[in-house]
Amino acid sequence: MRELRLKMLTTLPPAVGDVTTEASSRVYGVLMDWHLNEHIISVGALSDGNASLYTTSTFGVIGGIYHASVRTAAIAFVRAAELHYGAGAFTTNYVYPSPGQTLFYLLGVDGVCVIDAKTNAVARGRGGLSDLFAAGQRVMTELRIVTEEMDEMQ
Repeated sequence: MRELRLKMLTTLPPAVGDVTTEASSRVYGVLMDWHLNEHIISVGALSDGNASLYTTSTFGVIGGIYHASVRTAAIAFVRAAELHYGAGAFTTNYVYPSPGQTLFYLLGVDGVCVIDAKTNAVARGRGGLSDLFAAGQRVMTELRIVTEEMDEMQ
């Protein structure tokens, strides 16, 4: 899963399909990392509606683009990231967050920006990045729902 996360962060826009959802958009993807117990969860979304969930354990979900609810949530996550792109610092160092910290990697046509936030604050709807955290959580929820539905069908 670590390699898939890194691949998402380092893939240039033309390789991920439609670069942006709107002509004025600079962001084509977003990845949110935070701690859950001893593991790190990474939720990624691209402007074409693709979404994945990576962890530092062996669990992950890829292929979200095949489900309308995931596509909708993924595109909304990328649009939310667009609003914060100017607040990030450009980086090529894709570290995991420290405990209590959430990192947002905004994949833009000018480069990848990173923004950090305190997990407790954004999870409680406080601070300027709570909308971005909530949008990432919606992607994760939709991925969980479609995964559970697929498991029930087997």
